[in-house]
Amino acid sequence: MKKLALSKAFTLIEPGPVVLVTTADGGKMNVMTISWTMVMDFTPRFALLTGAWNHSCAALLKTRECVLAIPGKDLAEKAVRIGCCSGSDTDKFKKFGLTPLAGSKVKAPLIKECVANIECRVVEHIKEHDIFVLDGLAAWTDGKPAAGRMFHAVGDGTFVLDGRRISHRRIMRAKLPAGA
Repeated sequence: MKKLALSKAFTLIEPGPVVLVTTADGGKMNVMTISWTMVMDFTPRFALLTGAWNHSCAALLKTRECVLAIPGKDLAEKAVRIGCCSGSDTDKFKKFGLTPLAGSKVKAPLIKECVANIECRVVEHIKEHDIFVLDGLAAWTDGKPAAGRMFHAVGDGTFVLDGRRISHRRIMRAKLPAGA
């Protein structure tokens, strides 16, 4: 084993795929790139971490809704660029050629170019850590298998592309809740 700087430990367990979070506040749409998200249970409950440093935080607090749009690896560079500018002075949908689609449960837009979209309502804001707890209200997919198409932030400006998916469901079957 080689020693790793403790300040880099988070790169070992960086969570799920890079996500684009959309909001709509007073008719103004915005999208931010985020990698600090998590599934909280086998239910459609999720969490994301953001704060006042992101323009979208105010919209999340005000409207209490968003869309988690999961870009495929074909959008990797664009997703990084989206995260490098602010919605306070940039129409990111226009600048990056994203197609907004109307959701069925929230005013925040889905993104047509993404692998999947999850419409969410904010059910809790843990201010001390700037964690937003979200309930999924509706989910959408482009119909193609997601495996091998998503990408994950490592946390230091590098990314990992999904690889081959393997299944151990037969081993876990007895432990999975009904409907999983």
